[in-house]
Amino acid sequence: MGDAGAGSCACETGGAGTKPVGMFEVILTRRKRFGWRWQVCDQSGKIFADGFERTRPAAKYHGERALFFLLSQAYLRNPFAASSKD
Repeated sequence: MGDAGAGSCACETGGAGTKPVGMFEVILTRRKRFGWRWQVCDQSGKIFADGFERTRPAAKYHGERALFFLLSQAYLRNPFAASSKD
């Protein structure tokens, strides 16, 4: 019982040769007696962040927060993303 509609985003590197880096998604899974599990994964299934919450809204919030943090860190590490040379 997965729920992949919580949030997703495609990322690209800047520069002359723009190439797709990957797609990330937040997956919510119902767990018996434990609440909800959230995971931030890429297209290949590699897990970048995960956790457990008692309620679905809390799991959705923490999963999307982790996705935002992951994307913001990737943006800050990319030297071409801050400068626009068109």
